[in-house]
Amino acid sequence: MTKRQYYSARTGKNIGENFPIETLRELIFRTYHFFYEKEYFQEAFGKMCVDAGLISGTCGSDIQGYFLRKLRKHSIWPIDDFYTNYSDDDIFDVIELLFDLVSKPIEGTYHDWSDCGWHYSDFDKNLGQEEFRVEINEILRDYKQGYELSNDGEVLLLGDKGLSFLLEAKIPEYDLSNVDNRVEIAILKFRRYRASLNERKDAVRDLTDVLEYLRPQIKEHMFSKDESELYNIANNFAIRHHNDKQKKDYDALWLSWIFYIYLSTIHMMVRTIKKAESSEGRRSIESKFTK
Repeated sequence: MTKRQYYSARTGKNIGENFPIETLRELIFRTYHFFYEKEYFQEAFGKMCVDAGLISGTCGSDIQGYFLRKLRKHSIWPIDDFYTNYSDDDIFDVIELLFDLVSKPIEGTYHDWSDCGWHYSDFDKNLGQEEFRVEINEILRDYKQGYELSNDGEVLLLGDKGLSFLLEAKIPEYDLSNVDNRVEIAILKFRRYRASLNERKDAVRDLTDVLEYLRPQIKEHMFSKDESELYNIANNFAIRHHNDKQKKDYDALWLSWIFYIYLSTIHMMVRTIKKAESSEGRRSIESKFTK
């Protein structure tokens, strides 16, 4: 579903980007309470009952201790007490942990004594997580260079504007272990929050290995000079090998350029190879009927 833009955003008067961390803290805090008030954390945090007292959830009775065990950080829970001092790392840690804990209440009973409220017994975690992702991602994509909470609950870089579609696009199924999975792992390495230069270089190296695996097929579908230039980039810029003739003084922008070039090339080559294989298969079948 396309995000609806309101007047000031549509007219370019408020693009909503690069807001300060104070705004991010407030937005995440209010989003958390939006789901808390709908009982989306009752399964995890339990419920205070006017008759029975605290009915513990999956986190147990010591929720502060639970957050400490999972995040290895003090001064995180309760969110209401500490959110105004959260760093970027704290916010992203909390978002990922809340994603693991959120679940949509489905069935329960209403306790009307003193307006105690709903006691739920059945929850849908997948639905709760998806609704949580949608709301969180409306915020994260406009913070700094842009982030998103993935389907697996990991905060990732959104990707360069105009090229981020490449990070989401699925490569046609070709070779699960040698191509498909390796590309998926490389993208994850590249997009991880605070990925180091070496980690991004490793992601580019992974894509280079995929191209090397595809090289015999690439030779059939590209001019030899074009094919060799793909590998010159990796070989000459200290990505695949290590020697004193290689160029090493480049920054994250250089790696981003190489990464997107290689990723788009793999997309193109897999589609080209599959198209050629499909055509050869049709010709083989047709030849059998014409004999």
